[in-house]
Amino acid sequence: MLAKRLRIGAGTIVAVSAIVLAASVFGVSGWRAEANLAEGTPPPMPVAAHRVSYEDNALIQERFPGVVSARRQSALGFQQGGLIEDVLVDVGDVVTAGQALARLDTRTLQAQIAAADAQTREAAAQTALARDTQERQRVLLERGHISQQRFDEVVTSADAAQARQNAAAASADAMRVQLDLTMIEAPYEGVITARLSDEGAIASPGAPILEIVETGAREVRIGLPASIIGSLVDGQHYSFEGESGDFSAVFRSNTGLMDRQTRTVAAVFDIPADQSVIIGEIARLVVETPVGTSGFWVPTDALSESRRGLWSVFILQPEQNDYRLEARVVEAIRVEADRVFVRGAVADGEYILAAGLQRVTTGQLVALQAGGEAE
Repeated sequence: MLAKRLRIGAGTIVAVSAIVLAASVFGVSGWRAEANLAEGTPPPMPVAAHRVSYEDNALIQERFPGVVSARRQSALGFQQGGLIEDVLVDVGDVVTAGQALARLDTRTLQAQIAAADAQTREAAAQTALARDTQERQRVLLERGHISQQRFDEVVTSADAAQARQNAAAASADAMRVQLDLTMIEAPYEGVITARLSDEGAIASPGAPILEIVETGAREVRIGLPASIIGSLVDGQHYSFEGESGDFSAVFRSNTGLMDRQTRTVAAVFDIPADQSVIIGEIARLVVETPVGTSGFWVPTDALSESRRGLWSVFILQPEQNDYRLEARVVEAIRVEADRVFVRGAVADGEYILAAGLQRVTTGQLVALQAGGEAE
């Protein structure tokens, strides 16, 4: 019996010595943790906290997507049909305004022009003869050798000859216009994006042969709410996030018409030539808009779903040297990627649990982890 008591006393002495040693090494907090363990209760869980800071004029960044496009894009074809004699460009070629791109076989048309020119010369000769006759008849009329009626008939004949000459010349000019239309020229500076026919093919009137996209002028069109449209200023630069990098563009105009399905108004922004943007990429307009109510930002991980579409946060209520968790209901006003603007029964300057909600419950005792407040 005595030996048993000695063994118990020796164990007690060892335990007390261990506690004293731990306190000397880890400090007061470590001593409390050992004391809690000795009492059979776990130590307060270390957590990260976020300090509540109310804002009355908070701004939120909103992003509206659109597509970068060329200001002008055209499908080019021949106005009249015919045999394609040559296609002078290929996909990817950069062309200048007025550059020849393709042409038709013009042998038949040139022969028709030659015939029309011959008819014009013939009509001109007949007109000249008619005018000479008119002049001679005028002299005879003055001398009284012919009647006025006869002279009027001569004048009419000369005018008719002149009309036939004019018609022949107009026909020749029309054919020359057709000759010009057998050549496709670049309407503006751009790049060839498609070649749809080759030499030897028969082109139908108006059928696309080439496609060209303007390279000198790019734009982005974005559907925006009416409230955002009203805040845009003509000629002002606005920030965009693109797939190839951030860039700026100048607001040019808006359509002034609201789309019935999307309830947005199309806005057009011009992209300066010095911006490195690829036609066809997605671009997002970045606009700061006011939240419109007083509230505070919290990390997304600080929210847990509550009832009736509301959310809740855990408040850290001071208790001696630690904190006890208390749930408070809040309303989410605006949501961003990693934070949420909320309002609710939380006072300015209070601390809320920043993360790890799945590891705690209401009323649980916690302690601030190393580093204290979380940003």
